[in-house]
Amino acid sequence: MPIIKSAKKRVKVAHKAAVRNSKTKRTLKTALKSFMKKGDAKTHSKAQSELAKATKKGVIHKNKAARKQSQLAKHAKAAGMKPAAKAASVKKATPKKTTAKPATKKTVAKKAPAKKPAAKKK
Repeated sequence: MPIIKSAKKRVKVAHKAAVRNSKTKRTLKTALKSFMKKGDAKTHSKAQSELAKATKKGVIHKNKAARKQSQLAKHAKAAGMKPAAKAASVKKATPKKTTAKPATKKTVAKKAPAKKPAAKKK
């Protein structure tokens, strides 16, 4: 058991983080298993969402999350789901119209006033 006050606090903080991380891992595993069992669009989106949350919280590495998402997509395609379900809901990006600003008067930069010479010592 730590004696120093800051070490005691670190133990508490580490314990809270461990509980939080284990909860995130558990929900991720549950979502992945339910998708593998059911294989429908709803569980697929839930699994992808949980992967994104775990990655954002730093529970799993981003490359591992990318690999798992790829595996999910592969299983979804094999199950006959449409692979572009997410892409269909995304709107096409429309270029913004730029309006020409009216011509403004050019401002001439003013010169800084000249410094006065230092006073002579007597």
